Amino acid sequence: MSGFEFESLEKTLEKYIPENELTEVKRILFGNPTKNLELHSSAEIVASERDFELQGHAFQSAPEQLRASRRVRVGLIQNRTVLPTDAPILDQISAAHSRIAELVEVAAMCDVNIVCFQETWTMPFAFCTREKEPWSEFAESAEDGPTTRFCQELAKKYNMVIVSPILEREALHNTLWNTAVVISNSGQVLGKTRKNHIPRIGDFNESTYYMEGNTGHKVFQTQFGKIAVNICYGRHHPLNWLMYSMNGAEIIFNPSATVGALSEPMWCIEARNAAIANHCYTCAINRVGTEHFKNEFTSGDGKKAHHDFGHFYGSSYVSAPDGSRSPGLSRTRDGLLVVELDLNMNRQISDKWSFKMTGRYAEYASELAKVVSEDFKPNIVKE
Repeated sequence: MSGFEFESLEKTLEKYIPENELTEVKRILFGNPTKNLELHSSAEIVASERDFELQGHAFQSAPEQLRASRRVRVGLIQNRTVLPTDAPILDQISAAHSRIAELVEVAAMCDVNIVCFQETWTMPFAFCTREKEPWSEFAESAEDGPTTRFCQELAKKYNMVIVSPILEREALHNTLWNTAVVISNSGQVLGKTRKNHIPRIGDFNESTYYMEGNTGHKVFQTQFGKIAVNICYGRHHPLNWLMYSMNGAEIIFNPSATVGALSEPMWCIEARNAAIANHCYTCAINRVGTEHFKNEFTSGDGKKAHHDFGHFYGSSYVSAPDGSRSPGLSRTRDGLLVVELDLNMNRQISDKWSFKMTGRYAEYASELAKVVSEDFKPNIVKE
């Protein structure tokens, strides 16, 4: 069985593990089970007609005496590029807009409050090629570019917060950034946040196009909770997650574009670990499919030149602060994952495990300040 035929870990477990053992296997692998979220039948019909997977799940939290539940529905969208990578740029962007509009409409039918798209969702993930043209032409203004205006219309129409990761062109200095635009359910641009960590591994030649972000660890207060966006490679950096949490994030989205040969064994672990360590929900989103480029390129590893980056394996999922996680979307299909959260769980788990209360942050800060100084000497005891 090739990686392209392997649809999901969950379906394989369900196929081969005896039913009387499956519940315990899933508990050990995925934590406390989510319950199936009953979605409108009309949404399921439309999803089938538009050929994308639709899943709905809900995390279960304990009722409290003094606080009402703070239930929020998030939607994670993963999709393949609609047109070939050598199609005219405006056609590619327009096709991406049309496809996303189809999925967001179904998200609205499922009463989603916050939806997040995958990293640089309007374009192929062409940063493997090292070519500046035509890929730099996909960059647009985060404040008033065509994609932001498109998302503003959707947000206002559906009363939905939208997280839209794009390739940004900052006009003042003509600088490119990997950016997520956060649009309020009012339709107003709430703000933007930029990718903090840029990979330098394999075909991820992103430093050819943009540098590390300069917006810090912003958290956005929305009607449905405080959210942050940790873009792609930032998920490999525990301190990156920590700082969003320290700034009050209740949900951290991780829009990504990553391929199976490089990162898949890590994928199901990192966002889940971050949810546990930081007493918050995390949402991992990955694109799907294989994107082919006209000009071949090398990976700098001595292997032959090739025309594709590899298989983007989707598998988007949500993790809760108690260590449980939702089932993931398919490795091979477009999909919308709808998950209902109770934000009260964040404090409940914090009270139980007290990771933040027991964190020695002043000590860490002091030690880190020494580590980054030029005269740093490791604290090693020798005989």
